[in-house]
Amino acid sequence: MVNRREVTLADVAAQTGVSVGTVSKVLNGRGQIAEATRQRVAAVATALGLTVRAETRVDPPGRSFLVGVLSTDAYGRFTIPILTGAEDTFGPGEVSMLLAESRGDPIREAHYVQTFLKQRVDGIVVTGRSSDPRPSITELLGVPAVYALAPSLDPRDVSIVPDDEAGAARAIDHMLGSGRRSIAVVSGARRHTASSHRVDSAKRAIAAAGATLAGGDALYGEWSERWGYEAATRLLATDFDGVFCTSDQIARGVVDCLRDAGVSVPTQVGVVGVDNWSVITDAARPSITSVDLNLREVGRQAAALLMQMIQDQAVPGGVRTAECFLVPRQST
Repeated sequence: MVNRREVTLADVAAQTGVSVGTVSKVLNGRGQIAEATRQRVAAVATALGLTVRAETRVDPPGRSFLVGVLSTDAYGRFTIPILTGAEDTFGPGEVSMLLAESRGDPIREAHYVQTFLKQRVDGIVVTGRSSDPRPSITELLGVPAVYALAPSLDPRDVSIVPDDEAGAARAIDHMLGSGRRSIAVVSGARRHTASSHRVDSAKRAIAAAGATLAGGDALYGEWSERWGYEAATRLLATDFDGVFCTSDQIARGVVDCLRDAGVSVPTQVGVVGVDNWSVITDAARPSITSVDLNLREVGRQAAALLMQMIQDQAVPGGVRTAECFLVPRQST
């Protein structure tokens, strides 16, 4: 006698191309699943002999299960991890994303907003290439919106950003913990929000520890390796044993300059950057310790907040922060 193997949720998932969790929701008549997906899964499950309960959910009328993502990040360096995090949240609900990149052009942005609305998106994630606040477009939309990385200037909007200040303080604490007592701060352009948050927090942490801010003040310039090299050249005339750089590109330039000058990193000077951009940090010699902005978590939280708003749950306006973390490497 041959025993037939019991049909499992995984069997249905394999034949329909969805997750086991989605199959479970369909079989139990729960969850927010696109109707076409629900019908496909139900048909396969029934054919395999599984029971599909009657649908018990009630979705808002007109749900498309589409979300627009409007970005100004032409290179995708910041948008891609945010999208990955958003997918972590949207995926189980079978919500798909439509991406448009406006290049920071208001006319192009308005065009893409109208394109999203014609596609009947349920909501929009607005993101960008920096943490500088941006004008609100919420009133143009007619659908819920969450601002990720680049917060809205309108305090009534919902925004989620990395906790730059806590990340910078963590970088300084890390250097202090390795015995650094005279720490320089090298930043990009002073006008950027990221510069002010990271520099101010670093200076507070240095002062609170009774350590010395090398050179007397932060050095401001470009977000580039060239500027990092130039800044380090200036620092060679001062007494310092640590450098906090507000980006990995700047940190790479600092490390290159110190190596060329015969200064040992990390034996004589420790260096920490921000962004945890592996293209830079891992290729540097030595590799660079960096603060990760946790953009994937920014994306997860942005998507979760947007889903609450789509489901008509009250979400207070204002700016929320996602915790950053430090990735130690050879430079410290």
